[in-house]
Amino acid sequence: MTLYPKAFIYDLDGVITDSAEFHYLAWNKLAEELGISFDRQFNERLKGISRMESLELILQLNNSLARLTNEEKVKLANKKNKYYLELAESITKENILPGIENLLINNKKHQIKIALGSASENAKNIIEKLGLTSYFDYIVDASKVKKGKPDPETFTTAADYFGIPYEECIGIEDAAAGIDALNQAKMFSVGIGSVEHLSHADYLVENTAMLDFEEIINKYSAKNS
Repeated sequence: MTLYPKAFIYDLDGVITDSAEFHYLAWNKLAEELGISFDRQFNERLKGISRMESLELILQLNNSLARLTNEEKVKLANKKNKYYLELAESITKENILPGIENLLINNKKHQIKIALGSASENAKNIIEKLGLTSYFDYIVDASKVKKGKPDPETFTTAADYFGIPYEECIGIEDAAAGIDALNQAKMFSVGIGSVEHLSHADYLVENTAMLDFEEIINKYSAKNS
């Protein structure tokens, strides 16, 4: 007998849309202004964590910035967000990653609750721009949690809102910190990306186009039966 989950919880950046690229470009612009060398490899460490946590990691690359006040750090984080919003202004339904809307449709078809679990403070705005608001029963963004990923609070907040046991939830992530959070919560973790970064996911695909609803359910069912 096939077991179905009660909820799917989606990360935003790199899962629903590739706004992760906008985050990279925005951080890169800020880093250049600060005289910091910033590349895509380092950017992998920023995936899934909050804006202020990301800034702290970047500032560690330049010892002369260690004495910045909290107020100065907030100003830098806000400047990065300004750059990001300018880039994200161009987002439309065309920016939904392949396979995602079909997965959302299947969630609805099987009456599975759908939540967004994102570290982004702009999550709701991005979902609206993508034309996906009607699919989501609940949105967890940075304003609703105190601890970012890899702490599981982002995902457990969604499950708690629905009143659903954590082990009956499936989470979809493209970041190692997100997979860590899902695993810590005992949720079924679906990773999108490379084995190098996400080998600890319960189920892993290379890209969103490979996300197949029935295959995910079969993997979830096999683990929980």
